[in-house]
Amino acid sequence: MSFFSDTDSPSNLAEYSVSELSGSIKRTVEQAFDQVRVRGEISGYRGPHSSGHAYFSLKDDRARIDAVIWKGSFSKLRFKPEEGMEVIATGKITTFPGSSKYQIVIETLEPAGAGALMALLEERRRKLAAEGLFDQERKKPLPFLPKVIGVVTSPTGAVIRDILHRIADRFPVHVIVWPVKVQGEGSGQEVAAAIDGFNAFAPDGPMPRPDVLIVARGGGSLEDLWSFNDEIVVRAAAASTIPLISAVGHETDWTLIDHAADRRAPTPTGAAEMAVPVKADLEAEAASLGARLSGAMLRQMDNRRQGVRALARALPSLDQLLALPRRRFDEAAAGLGRGLQMNTVNKRRAFERTAAHLRPDMLLTRIAERRQRVADRVQRAERIVERRLDQFRARLSAFDVSLRATPARIVAYTGRARDRLSGLALRGESAVAGDLARRRALLQAQDRMLQSLSYRNVLKRGYALVRDEEGAPVKGAASLGPGRAIAIEFADGTVDAVTGSGGGAPPRRKAKAEAEAAKPAARQGSLF
Repeated sequence: MSFFSDTDSPSNLAEYSVSELSGSIKRTVEQAFDQVRVRGEISGYRGPHSSGHAYFSLKDDRARIDAVIWKGSFSKLRFKPEEGMEVIATGKITTFPGSSKYQIVIETLEPAGAGALMALLEERRRKLAAEGLFDQERKKPLPFLPKVIGVVTSPTGAVIRDILHRIADRFPVHVIVWPVKVQGEGSGQEVAAAIDGFNAFAPDGPMPRPDVLIVARGGGSLEDLWSFNDEIVVRAAAASTIPLISAVGHETDWTLIDHAADRRAPTPTGAAEMAVPVKADLEAEAASLGARLSGAMLRQMDNRRQGVRALARALPSLDQLLALPRRRFDEAAAGLGRGLQMNTVNKRRAFERTAAHLRPDMLLTRIAERRQRVADRVQRAERIVERRLDQFRARLSAFDVSLRATPARIVAYTGRARDRLSGLALRGESAVAGDLARRRALLQAQDRMLQSLSYRNVLKRGYALVRDEEGAPVKGAASLGPGRAIAIEFADGTVDAVTGSGGGAPPRRKAKAEAEAAKPAARQGSLF
């Protein structure tokens, strides 16, 4: 028999459920580690989740702890987490009962010291340089004398006062200030937005577009100047179409915007000096250049005047100027006679070449036309003379009849008139006879010319004309083949013949024929 019941516990420890135990651990951990700072290396970071939360781990060489950054805290982070980055996280420790794990809920995040910041800065610089944002080829020259200057800086600091004061001293121009935060949360976005805003100004808009931009901030620590190392600021500066001068910090302070800007100024005052020249220096230089120009013009005029005098002394006399033209005139006059002779010879040769192209059939046709025209004119002249004689005879007959019918007292007058008419008739007949004689002489002269130009006279000198079956003159032996019927016309008649097989005449006879053919041509020159 047992002295203990089955329901009695073997220990006096309190009994907890799993949920109660997990909740108790959670409260204990959160009370004990309500606010902690943990230093470690980011591991397993893949960027924010679709919900906006970020999940990753912090580790060192011996341990590892899960970490989470809620969406609201992630948007306020000054630095965005990166894989392998050593950071100092501030937050609280809590547990996750569903898997018996604990984690740190991070509220703020910062790099673990200046060394980490420099490493991050160097890594970002290499990345942007690899994209070509720092290349010298991208940098634009500054305008010599801008009309409008845009300044991106804090409106309450000493930087803007130094810039305005320096510009007013050197060369007063229109300055547009775009106020931004130069430190703290969201300052990088404001600076980038200001640069993009200035570039968005229209050239002819209500607000004048700046000719040059100055991004300025006073000196500070690396953390204070970190906004100008933001990637968004660097990309905005590199994409600016307006030339940009960076004046961030002191001369020893370098930020990434200094590499992307077109010019880097050691101080904000130096940026103002780069943007505008000194007006007094420009005025002095303009006055000096004007004086030099006046002196150069006077010296140039003196030199030109002396040169004109020297050229006037070097000019030749009138006889020297006319010597060469006179000689050319004399030579031309001496060569005029020879030129006329040569011209006559050339004209004679041209006439002979033209006469050689005249064909007998063309001459015969022209002679026949002329002969027909002369005959027509002779017949027409004879008809005209006959008509006029008939008219005169008719008029004389009429006068004769009228005279016979007149009284005796006008017989004497009629006799004188008859004698006069008879004289006129005789003069008319002699004139007609003379005109007919002149026309017959002209016709005979043209007939003699026709006979002198006729090819029949050439035939009388021993030549012959060869015609083919159709009666056309044969101009060359190549146009006749063997066995062709031809007609050979001599001065006293025509002989029919048939061509042989070719081959031509014997060389001796052929040479003799060529010599005989050349003699008349050399003797008479031309047919015309």
